[in-house]
Amino acid sequence: MSQHIEAFTDGACSGNPGPGGWGVWLRYGKHEKELCGGEPNTTNQRMELQAAIEALKALKKPCAITIFSDSKYVVDGITSWIHGWKKNGWKNTAKKPVANAELWQQLDTLNAIHDVKWQWIKGHAGHEGNERADALARQGIPT
Repeated sequence: MSQHIEAFTDGACSGNPGPGGWGVWLRYGKHEKELCGGEPNTTNQRMELQAAIEALKALKKPCAITIFSDSKYVVDGITSWIHGWKKNGWKNTAKKPVANAELWQQLDTLNAIHDVKWQWIKGHAGHEGNERADALARQGIPT
């Protein structure tokens, strides 16, 4: 059986909105890669989404991957809510434009390329992958 890629993703914001960062820790067997970045004026939700996007963008070919995120917004959004948003022309149940639609659309496109399993994990609970992703996200915040 081929090895499976794991990605731990997290976003962080200093103020919300404010300077924000995203972090990704990718693992594939004995290989690992750390990624981080940020924006000077953003929100925590945008950084959580950006982390998931960057995890998938880092893959060089279609892969089986599990993305672990402590963001119910990201996990519920990509596994459940997005179907209604697409059907309703990127409007939410209140008939208003979906927040962060351009990031959701980018994530949706990347999600379709790969065999992605989305897994929510409790944040700040001592989980090694989440703690590493959180540290990377904080590292990515522009000063």
